[in-house]
Amino acid sequence: MPNSEKVWDCLIKNATVFDGSGELPRVEDVAVCNGRIQARGIDLPESAAGEVVDGSGQWLMPGLLDIHTHFDLEVELAPGLPEAVRHGTTTVVVSNCSLGTCYGAQRRGEQDPIVDCFARVENIPKPVLKKVADAVDWHDSAGYLEHFDHINLGPNIVPLIPHSMLRIEVMGLQESISREPTETELREMEKLVEKGMQEGYAGFSTDALPFHYLANDPNRRSKIPTQFGSYGELKRLTHVVRRHDRVWQATPPKDNRFQVIRNFLLTSGRLFGKPLRLTPVAALDLHTNRALSRLGVLLGHVLNSRLINGRFRMQALSAPFTVWADGAITPLSEEIPELRELNEPDLEDSETRRAILRDPDYRKRFRQMWYRGKSGFNIANLKRMLRMEDEVLNRRLDDMYFASGGPDDWREESMESVYKRLVRWQGGDASAARSGAEREAFEAFRNPVGDDCTFFLHLLEHYDTDIRWHVTIANRDPDTVKKLLFHPKLLPGFNDSGAHLTNMAFYDGNLRTLKLAAEEGLACVAQQVRRLSAEPAEFFGLNVGRIDLGAQADLLMVDPKALESYVPEDCVGLIHRDVFEHRQMVNRVPGVVRQVMIAGQFAWRDDDFTAEFGARRFGRVLRHKDHPREQTVAPASPQPARRAA
Repeated sequence: MPNSEKVWDCLIKNATVFDGSGELPRVEDVAVCNGRIQARGIDLPESAAGEVVDGSGQWLMPGLLDIHTHFDLEVELAPGLPEAVRHGTTTVVVSNCSLGTCYGAQRRGEQDPIVDCFARVENIPKPVLKKVADAVDWHDSAGYLEHFDHINLGPNIVPLIPHSMLRIEVMGLQESISREPTETELREMEKLVEKGMQEGYAGFSTDALPFHYLANDPNRRSKIPTQFGSYGELKRLTHVVRRHDRVWQATPPKDNRFQVIRNFLLTSGRLFGKPLRLTPVAALDLHTNRALSRLGVLLGHVLNSRLINGRFRMQALSAPFTVWADGAITPLSEEIPELRELNEPDLEDSETRRAILRDPDYRKRFRQMWYRGKSGFNIANLKRMLRMEDEVLNRRLDDMYFASGGPDDWREESMESVYKRLVRWQGGDASAARSGAEREAFEAFRNPVGDDCTFFLHLLEHYDTDIRWHVTIANRDPDTVKKLLFHPKLLPGFNDSGAHLTNMAFYDGNLRTLKLAAEEGLACVAQQVRRLSAEPAEFFGLNVGRIDLGAQADLLMVDPKALESYVPEDCVGLIHRDVFEHRQMVNRVPGVVRQVMIAGQFAWRDDDFTAEFGARRFGRVLRHKDHPREQTVAPASPQPARRAA
């Protein structure tokens, strides 16, 4: 072959290749052409490639999957999904937790379901949601898939059929939360799920967390539509999913263990003739309830046993579950009725929240909530001591930390420390105030605080959403996090990417998993690469996740030294996203991800996006691998590995 003949677009030389199989890596070359892996081997000829990339000392692996996202919204405004791609994510699963846009805007009269359903459940401001709803120009699940062919996608997109939107499509929003469906409506829902499965959707999603509420009048105290679906409805719809061997993504009714077990038993092939792939959220080491992580492991063993014959993979989070709040605005508030009242008004409606906080009856109820289980001999106190509480916010000032909004002295300090200084200052110790700014903040307290509840109420009333604070509700112990992440019957990936814009950021969840694995050695890294790529791809039935000849060239190059040295908590920040006209929490990791390739095109190189990123389409909508259209996306004919002459 003449030296001038170029048969490959790109040749990556001498990389340490984790191919997604779980086997130990090998130092080798990987050649790419026409978006596909064309060759793997030793000393492949550089002269055959249009571009040669030196992978020496770098880890090369398949592009990673993020299996729990709410990118349904951002993908319509910024289809490149840059916060995913910069972390090496090349495939994202959307339409989780019963919410999505596959049936269009679904606006009927005054109803605006995208805004109503997403605003409080996923803590996304209404103006952002309205921009998304305005951009929607399809009306059914087929049109949703087709529209991805006409936007400049960054990563691949994997949609599910979302149950709340399905109920709205068949019954209308108001009817879906106020009555049971008729037999005719149930059959129509089954037909639409069947239609989605035939169109190639990877599965179906539901939600049963009891604190997910709508955000528009007159329904601010009504739960989202999926919550009104009966067990019989769930059984019928998941039977369609079962027949097609697709995935059911679920969140469990956490306060009703009987319902949890009954719902999860739908995975059983022993009871229902064929296993149902079920991936619920989430296996977390909750600080207030230590039983949850053990329950996740136990369910993984039991439901996947020969006795049950299930296909059950609970999702795990690789990070400490730290949640930020803007005043009372946080997903944690929705679980507690007294705090939920402050979440019901719109984000910008400070006056309504302040009026609630000034109401004597409300303050009395708030105080009862705040001190419940903190003293005396009662069930609530016993559950608190045993770490068996039902709520995740433990209402302890020494666990709650200031982020911004008050005096600079408060930043990253516990509320307990500030409260104690205030008590000293109000008791006559002028030196307790660290600065003039803190003295002014203390002077704003009209009366002696008396107790920590009064202190917290003052913060909410005086600062409203200007005060930002955070609390870590789960995954404080790294050893327990590893146990959950590495468990063979669980799946890493409860990142919630694209949701909770100012409340949390786990875009680097996959990198955190790799970092934890690297502490255990290359064999563990190889296994976790598989669990972030090939394993979830197989579970969802997708043609991605491996570095095999003919496979789609979705590749990630990681610098192992930078991975070892990066401190995830130091990477969290709050930025302004022009596309949202709003702030967003991010966690941008410098130096770890060296290159990201999607379908043979470089999207990220040397800590920056390429010039082509955002200007043309990189990824595509991924249908289930059994769908005819997936089978017509034929891999290019791979070239055999060759040695240089």
